[in-house]
Amino acid sequence: MITTLLAQAAAVDTGGPVGLGEAIAFWVLGPVALLGALGMVFARNAVHSALFLVLTMLSLGMLYLVQQAPFLGMVQIIVYTGAVMMLFLFVLMLVGRDSSDSVVEVLRGQRLAAAVFGIGLIALLVGGLAGSLVSVTPRGLAGPNGSTAGNVGSIGQLVFTKYLFAFELTSALLITAALGAMVLAFSQARHEAKRDQRAMVTARLRGEHARVSPLPGPGVFATANSVATPALLPDGSIAPESLSEIIETTPAEIPAIPEAPDAHALTGRDKA
Repeated sequence: MITTLLAQAAAVDTGGPVGLGEAIAFWVLGPVALLGALGMVFARNAVHSALFLVLTMLSLGMLYLVQQAPFLGMVQIIVYTGAVMMLFLFVLMLVGRDSSDSVVEVLRGQRLAAAVFGIGLIALLVGGLAGSLVSVTPRGLAGPNGSTAGNVGSIGQLVFTKYLFAFELTSALLITAALGAMVLAFSQARHEAKRDQRAMVTARLRGEHARVSPLPGPGVFATANSVATPALLPDGSIAPESLSEIIETTPAEIPAIPEAPDAHALTGRDKA
């Protein structure tokens, strides 16, 4: 049923009256996208917030397909939902999904400024949407899609002709951001140089660690492969670090050892 409605919506020229399939697809996908956006903003868990954003992007991709823009719809689903959001989830899992930002304000008045800019953004959105409902003439994509270049070719012509400067500026900004991240990561890594094996051995011999050698484990350099068998030092004494804490802290009752019988009593000889 959903496939039929999408096919019916795609067959309708959006430059004219809105068809039944297009209207149904909009009123189904629109609330889903809105609920996903609200869930992304209000979710306490960062992973849940990213998954809500995935839901919104999938809904937007379906809306692009309904509006006869298959290239934008596939890019929205494959690139943004499949690649970018998976990268976000990977970073969240790497950093830690339970990590939370500090709620302490480091700049005075930032909450007031955020409220003012938020109200201004809401006013711009409301003004833009209200104007689009009354003063914008709807135009479909039947013309560009029906040309010899098609949907993808028409987008390519616009990107590399009319919007060439904006496209190249965005590319330069992304490359600059990537290079800046690499430079910052490299500069932070240089201040904390990683010790090699020679430096660690030198630090141990200088007394920076409690022991020169690593702690021996239970059963190491012993005659039996048992946790109850302690390790032996070169002089034959027991290494205290190899003793099991569980065994040593567990009280044990030592049974009384009976006196050994006299060997001479079995032969009937005198002890003397």
